[in-house]
Amino acid sequence: SNTLEPDACVEALEEALLCDGTPEIFNTDQGAQYTSETFTAVLKGKGIHISMDGKGRWVDNVFVERLWRSVKYEEVYLRAYETPAALRVGLTHYFGFYTTERRHQTLNRRTPDAVYFADSKVKKAA
Repeated sequence: SNTLEPDACVEALEEALLCDGTPEIFNTDQGAQYTSETFTAVLKGKGIHISMDGKGRWVDNVFVERLWRSVKYEEVYLRAYETPAALRVGLTHYFGFYTTERRHQTLNRRTPDAVYFADSKVKKAA
């Protein structure tokens, strides 16, 4: 979605909860879509504690901010997508690359997938 309406975020939240289970805490910034009654009702309904960063506190979410910097400088700014549909396709490819092929200095030159599947009991589906 390219609006601040909560619908797309609620849909993504519900899908994540279905696929990955219910966390104890959910942390976001104070964006309108996350502070909406619709979004917070889903969290409250599942008994999830809501944690929100202070306004202008990018450092509270530094890992996600770093991810979005990579997305912008390695993909979005280089491609200048003309339509939202083209952007979605490009981001889908980029996130596949980012998690399965792009090596990260802070992960000892491993990919996020390699770290996640090596350090957890989760097994990659065949």
